[in-house]
This record gives sequence, structure tokens and C-alpha cells, in this order.
Amino acid sequence: MRKTFKIIGWTVLTPVLLIALYLSAAYVLSRISVAKEETASADIPLYILTNGVHTDLVMPVRNQQIDWSKEVLFENTTGKDTTAQWLAFGWGDKGFYLETPTWADLKFSTAFKAATGLSTSAIHATYYRGIKESSDCIRLNVDSAQYARLVSYIRESFDRDASGNIIHIVTNANYGRTDAFYEAKRSYSLFHTCNTWANNGLKHCGQKACLWTPFDKGIFYQYR
Repeated sequence: MRKTFKIIGWTVLTPVLLIALYLSAAYVLSRISVAKEETASADIPLYILTNGVHTDLVMPVRNQQIDWSKEVLFENTTGKDTTAQWLAFGWGDKGFYLETPTWADLKFSTAFKAATGLSTSAIHATYYRGIKESSDCIRLNVDSAQYARLVSYIRESFDRDASGNIIHIVTNANYGRTDAFYEAKRSYSLFHTCNTWANNGLKHCGQKACLWTPFDKGIFYQYR
């Protein structure tokens, strides 16, 4: 009987300990800062934007280096508004993006696949006419070399067809009239989340970032 109670106890205790370890690591590592790369000519604006859970990297639609609208087409959005000045990129689990409009719609199978890295991923691209700074929308400035590295990071996150074109996901699951979804590389997991992707993007272009974080709070902690 004692052996049975021990087995039951460890069966219950083990996942609790693993969750505690995960959350502790997320807290500690998100407080360790990766220093900003100093530059004398940071004149290209960027933003980091959160909805309270998920972080987007926001960039000018076009500048001297790249016109994103030639690849992330306006016509892929419902509104087809060509006056947008900003484009937000978010990477995440395809099942969450397309099958879970609210938390009430979350299926166990979707959560399990996302947590274990068994599902595919997508990039959510959203056009904005304007961006307003707030506690949930922080402005950054980078130089041309840093911007080029971020452009490369994002472009390499897209999955592509045999001709090298990014792959638009035709769906009715769009969030509004200014966004679209695209196939992406890598799999979402507990250790590589949407916010991990955004944090790595900040590292890639020499901005303040966490050593590691699965949550948006870790990224924004660095910019308080």
C-alpha cells in the first residue's frame, strides 16, 4: 500500500515540480539582460508590440533597404489597404493562430502539439496605418546594418515554395481586415514560443533582450 501511495504521490508531484522549474527558469533567465549594441546612427524606427500575451516586431512597410509590400502583399489582406505605413510580424503555432480565436476554443490536441513541438508554425503579418507609443508598444531605433540583420532574420523565418516565394495561408481565421498568415519554419514548443522568436529577433539586430523568455513580460521587462 505504501508503495502504491508513493507511486501516486510522484505521479502527481512530478508535473508540478516540472512546471515550477519551467516558470522559475523563465523568470530568472528573462531578468538576465543581453546588452544593446551601441551605434552612432540609429535612425530607423522599429516597435515591439504586445497584446498582453504575444509580441510582434513592427517595421516600416518600406524604406531604402526593403519594400515589404512586394513580398507580403497587400492583396492578401481582406481590406487591401495600400496606405499602411507599418507592418507587424509575429511568429507562432499554426494551430493556435488558425483554430483558436478565443481561449474557449482551445483544444487539448492543439495545446499538446504546441507544447511538445509536434505542430507546424505560421507568421502573422499585420499592416497598420499608424503606431502609437505606449507601455505595450515600445519604440526602438536601429542603424542600417542592424536593420538588415533583422530583415534577414524575419525573411528566413518564412517557409517558401519551390520558386522561393513565401506561402500565403488562405483562411477565414484572419483577425481583421489588415492581416494575413504565412507558412513558417520551425515548430512552436514550450522552449521556443512566439515571444522567444521575437526576443531572438531583438538579439539578432543588437537590441536589448532577455537571455531567454517564453513570455512577453520578459521582453518588456527589459524596456521598463
